[in-house]
Amino acid sequence: MAPKSFSFPGIFPALLASSLALLLLPTPIIAVHDYHDALRKSILFFEGQRSGKLPPDQRVKWRRDSALRDGSTAGVDLTGGYYDAGDNVKFGFPMAFTATLLAWSIIDFGRNMGPELKNAVKAVKWSTDYLLKATAKPGVVYVQVGDAYSDHSCWERPEDMDTLRTVYKIDNAHPGSDVAGETAAALAAASIVFRSRDPAYSRLLLNRAVRVFNFADKHRGAYSSSLHAAVCPFYCDVNGYQDELLWAAAWLHKASRKRAYREYIVKNEVVLRAGDTINEFGWDNKHAGINVLISKEVLMGRADYFESFKQNADSFICSILPGITHPQVQYSPGGLIFKAGGSNMQHVTSLSFLLLAYSNYLSHANKAVPCGERSASPALLKQLAKRQVNYILGDNPLGMSYMVGYGSRFPQRIHHRGSSLPSVAAHPARIGCKAGSRYYLSPSPNPNLLLGAVVGGPNVSDAFPDSRPYFQESEPTTYINAPLVGLLAFFSAHP
Repeated sequence: MAPKSFSFPGIFPALLASSLALLLLPTPIIAVHDYHDALRKSILFFEGQRSGKLPPDQRVKWRRDSALRDGSTAGVDLTGGYYDAGDNVKFGFPMAFTATLLAWSIIDFGRNMGPELKNAVKAVKWSTDYLLKATAKPGVVYVQVGDAYSDHSCWERPEDMDTLRTVYKIDNAHPGSDVAGETAAALAAASIVFRSRDPAYSRLLLNRAVRVFNFADKHRGAYSSSLHAAVCPFYCDVNGYQDELLWAAAWLHKASRKRAYREYIVKNEVVLRAGDTINEFGWDNKHAGINVLISKEVLMGRADYFESFKQNADSFICSILPGITHPQVQYSPGGLIFKAGGSNMQHVTSLSFLLLAYSNYLSHANKAVPCGERSASPALLKQLAKRQVNYILGDNPLGMSYMVGYGSRFPQRIHHRGSSLPSVAAHPARIGCKAGSRYYLSPSPNPNLLLGAVVGGPNVSDAFPDSRPYFQESEPTTYINAPLVGLLAFFSAHP
């Protein structure tokens, strides 16, 4: 595929000035951030999102066992895994993406995690143990547990949950290459994490990834077509399933080193539209991630046949730099990356992760990104990623951290059922579906701190309503935190 052409004559001095301005904005600056404390809390958050039977070493003590019969209506065990956000549904698509990004965080930045590495590995395994259950039957992937409409009509603790726990699956006749592809990517990425830690488990993950990818590739289609009423508008695949097939193949190539996956990527690059929407990366759209991940091979001097992916990755970097007007990426007055739609922090953390990962690959190759007549250095990319992380931690116009429990000022009324309702220890009696509404509408702070939770964040004007009904701003998600784990690990070692 021909690289996207671009030329920004005379813009780079302005770009650098803008970048510097964003880095030096006159916002309340906290002199030194404790990135290791933020890292510890960002990983701890996942324990608050656990579903199923909690282990003896569970550290978030206000949580209890929940959803212990998940899968029983379909005759399978689907206990475990994570609640994706502030509700009690288990959505397989974002859960798999969360696992992939947690694994990538460990692969690239695990050496910077210190004593938190073992907790990050546990966070991956909590997800992959569930994904192995969801893919145990050949030709079937269980992709969701819980009726989202039933769940969203109640404000209940997961421990009290009595909403419909409907099980949804894809199979040969009802394909879902998007969610199956992401699941394969997660299993493959995690197999790298466990390669030396638990070789038998690593082999199990990789073998399952191969099988799930073959199913996704052979039976093509979007799960939001097969299961539209269940998954839309919650985690509807707007972007198509093609990117997940390439993404899965890229991770399988990285995990297995098998030539077949390299050939698949090269052969399908144009067919599966690798060069589309190059500055998007999240649970629905993998394009920027595909290009950055594959570019590492090119920058290491091992894969000239992937050169066009590096050109796409360079284009992604140029499109996201401040000072360049791009219709899909803008910056708030306080310097936060902003993209239209809800839960903006998912874009902030995922795009910043790619900035940091790519800067490392460039550094090792002694390269920079060409943008028109000038180039963006790895150091600039790291600065931009760090500026986003610092904004999350409190260097912003409101002077507040968007991570619960970090800093002296942080969101108190997050849109999260378990956090906002009294714990089972504090209120042993059941709180029913509608009885929870008074807690949802209460102006009081949440009684249970979900330490490490990063919320959807402020709007494009840097304003933030600390209020549960404003779920797009006040709801945390697993896929906001997953890439942040890698970012915080790096900056804890390179403050």
